[in-house]
Amino acid sequence: MHSFGYRANALLTFAVTILAFICAIASFSDNFSNQAPSAQIQILNINWFQKQPHGNDEVSLTMNITADLQSLFTWNTKQVFAFVAAEYETSKNTLNQVSLWDAIIPEKEEANFWIQISNKYRFIDQGHNLRGKDFNLTLHWHVMPKTGKMFADKIVMSGYRLPNAEMEVKARAPGKIILAGEHAVVHGSTAVAAAIDLYTYVTLRLPLQSDENNDRLTLQLKNLSLEFTWSVARLKEGIAYDSSNVSPSTPASCSSQTLKSIAVLVEEQNIPEAKIQLSSGISTFLWLYTSVLGFIPATVIITTELPYGSGLGSSAAFCVALTAALIASSSSDKTRGDGWSSLDETNLELLNKWAFEGEKIIHGKPSGIDNTVSAYGNMIKFCSGEITRLKSNMPLRMLITNTKVGRNTKALVSGVSERAVRHPEAMNSVFNAVDSISKEVAAIIQTKDEMSVTEKEERVKELMEMNQGLLESMGVSHSSTDTVIQTTHKHKLTSKLTGAGGGGCVLTLLPTLVSGTVVDKVVQELESSGFQCFTASIGGNGAEICF
Repeated sequence: MHSFGYRANALLTFAVTILAFICAIASFSDNFSNQAPSAQIQILNINWFQKQPHGNDEVSLTMNITADLQSLFTWNTKQVFAFVAAEYETSKNTLNQVSLWDAIIPEKEEANFWIQISNKYRFIDQGHNLRGKDFNLTLHWHVMPKTGKMFADKIVMSGYRLPNAEMEVKARAPGKIILAGEHAVVHGSTAVAAAIDLYTYVTLRLPLQSDENNDRLTLQLKNLSLEFTWSVARLKEGIAYDSSNVSPSTPASCSSQTLKSIAVLVEEQNIPEAKIQLSSGISTFLWLYTSVLGFIPATVIITTELPYGSGLGSSAAFCVALTAALIASSSSDKTRGDGWSSLDETNLELLNKWAFEGEKIIHGKPSGIDNTVSAYGNMIKFCSGEITRLKSNMPLRMLITNTKVGRNTKALVSGVSERAVRHPEAMNSVFNAVDSISKEVAAIIQTKDEMSVTEKEERVKELMEMNQGLLESMGVSHSSTDTVIQTTHKHKLTSKLTGAGGGGCVLTLLPTLVSGTVVDKVVQELESSGFQCFTASIGGNGAEICF
């Protein structure tokens, strides 16, 4: 008979054999599981791209990682280790791999995830090979079983490219129109202003942080084919202000001493005599740029859809778009989606204050209407220095006619004031009537009652007619304005001047039911008179940015 030890050994051997067989079957069964993992990685933003002191390129990315790895889990799965790697080729190595993110996934329920994250590990190249580099993002995973061998696989996502040597930020800001209340607003009446979908665009290009070969600040005015350049050293030498008193988060006025220093820098650019009116705008650019970003090299490109000096808020749109780009480039939060996006309320308030300081340099004592409309968009109501943001509940479309007649805003405003001195009671009645018109316009565009759009448009049309008549009684209309009004009236359309008057731009309400044929005919007649026409939607978005 077999001894107890012999029998125990036989039993143990049999048990181990069965266990090994069961483990082998368990491991083998994984081959029959239906595995269909999926993943997608979106690069939301390149936060920064810099050259380190010793010459290596380093990049910070913000990514959206979406993955469904639940099919990797079976009853035999203990956990899954996943990581994302950037993979690219250089002249020295066919495969360079840098891990950007990783995670251990212990449960099936956690294997279907979406995260937005900056790279967990530093993305550094041993050299300067990242600029302009095409690369793949690869999601790797290792499945760790309870029994059997570990296996690995991956999903490769291609089509990613790093910028050459600079970070680019774009911003845009809309122009504005005055729907009601011009001139009377100076005398305490209400005015209503609205954004239009004609924009000024700013592109800000910042070089690598440690690029010693680029130490210049360049301003390009594309519409005018002009370019101005300053060395950073000259800016530091020329702009005399105490940096301890200037903070990007605390908008401040430009002192007369600093403005004189900036004027010298502008004069050195030898602006053509025909464009000398640009001097105040260029001074504003230098003040806002150095106040928000400091003395760092960059290229700033300005393009616009707004005619200069026509009363459509081109200077405010310039200040708002420029400030939006500056604030966005210096913000730590650059996680934006595709296309244009709005700034948060805090940054909108900040950029509006900075833009107002810029408007002061250009206009002296601006009301703040133009920059507020451009920054926040939609519509605002303004009275005695108080600005109220409005929410439009009706679509409005206007034909905007630029008469190309220059006007002296200061002289027109003074003329109305002088008339009010000569005829105080009559002019007070005019101002009160304008106040009532503006308030009614604001009420109509905000109302949510059952009044049809056609009815609302008819009321706005009547109010525009009355407002134009009152503006004529103030003495601020012009023969060119009369020509536009008469031309549009022939086609049963209503027009009024917008802004200071004395030429400038004229608004024509385009009702919802007006035919495109009629609009085309009106535009043709106006342009044959030498005018410039735009169609614009009223009350759109304010300042927006794009990375």
